[in-house]
Amino acid sequence: MKSRLRTFLVLLLMLLTALQAAAAAKSSKPNFIVILSDDQSWVGTSQRMIPGNPETASDYFRTPNIERLAAQGMVFSSGYSPAPFCCPTRRSLQVAQTPARHEYQADREGWPAVYRQQLNIPRMLKAADSRYRTAHFGKWDHRYDNVSPADQGYDASDGLTGNATGSGRDAGDDLLHADPKRVVSVTDRACAFLEEQAREARPFFLQVSHYAVHLAIQHSAAAMERTKPLTPGKKHNLATFAAMTDDLDAGIGRLMEKVRALGLHENTYVFFLSDNGGRSSLPGSKDLGLGLNHPLRGAKANMYEGGIRVPFIVLGPGVKPGSVSNVPVTGLDFLPTMAELAGYQPALPATIDGGSLTSVLRNADVGEVKRQRPYLIFHQAYDRNAQSALRWGDFKLVKTWKTGRLELFDLAKDLSEATDLSAKMPEKTKELDQALTAFLTQVKATTVQTKIGKDE
Repeated sequence: MKSRLRTFLVLLLMLLTALQAAAAAKSSKPNFIVILSDDQSWVGTSQRMIPGNPETASDYFRTPNIERLAAQGMVFSSGYSPAPFCCPTRRSLQVAQTPARHEYQADREGWPAVYRQQLNIPRMLKAADSRYRTAHFGKWDHRYDNVSPADQGYDASDGLTGNATGSGRDAGDDLLHADPKRVVSVTDRACAFLEEQAREARPFFLQVSHYAVHLAIQHSAAAMERTKPLTPGKKHNLATFAAMTDDLDAGIGRLMEKVRALGLHENTYVFFLSDNGGRSSLPGSKDLGLGLNHPLRGAKANMYEGGIRVPFIVLGPGVKPGSVSNVPVTGLDFLPTMAELAGYQPALPATIDGGSLTSVLRNADVGEVKRQRPYLIFHQAYDRNAQSALRWGDFKLVKTWKTGRLELFDLAKDLSEATDLSAKMPEKTKELDQALTAFLTQVKATTVQTKIGKDE
């Protein structure tokens, strides 16, 4: 009798333990992964950014793993990087603030001290749950003030990395062949981090910032072999760049395979985007009448759609596979989204310019991103050509500060920004210009270029 009772109690204890574990797993905090590509055009993948429109994908590059991301989640046809350059976007992603508040602040010398103390993704998640572990691997690129990932609260990182790190030349020619653009080694470290968090059952944030497809062009022999059978297009025709894109895609695929193998996919949100739009030219590429970012106007470094509209995909719990949203979104929305999903309780600072994507992720075009302002602001100056853009609904204003030129476009009817409506719609132009000017004045952004910046 005692033996049976003992057995019953053991079984009951095992059942209770299992139920507790199941409950804990069900109530555990979500994981987050941000995959950031470098200089990848809105049309730099084989995934159509607008379904049914073949012009909104590459006519040459093949990215099956990025297509798989889209099939598993939501494609944002109007997804934007915070800036048309590397460094300001990378800073902005961390703190959900437009570069007008920091990189192009009138008091640029004074703001780094403030930046080091601001709420960012690692600090926010650790405040939501102290068990969160955070990591950044790949290109950090915060430039001149030496703010490191460790300074910003990351538990693991590659340190103060930049474009030169991704060249591989500091490690000799062997690396160029074995690990071009460091796709393999960056992915290795990211996968090892995932294994550690799965083993310890800890929630995590992981940012994987690839050096590809930034110049200089590097690629593996295997990627070139996969590229050879493809037919070059009128828009994209450079085989070496296609192979580099293939290597990037393979790294993304390997990371996602690890997520699935570890059983993390059911509780992990993945965000994919580029740090800015694609370049206007590539060494060795043939100009066959279509720009590299066609059908978009412009490219990296300016405020037309080619400079700031980027591939943008999100997948995770509650996100309908294969869904598409036309709602304008930006990388500034990542921190507020994670804050809501992770259960961060305090009110976000008034200096946060992004809003939570949660409603849109669950309802596509029916959802709404609630930000402090009903428009998206883009701005650069100081060591860049002083230019701004404001998107409010379907209308977009582009302002060039040196000449005072204002251009107005209706993106719903004119994706290529071919028709300037400012003369026909002076009141709408004035409304957007006043909103833009008021915001930049409020945040004390500079609107002049005083130095010459380096290519990013």
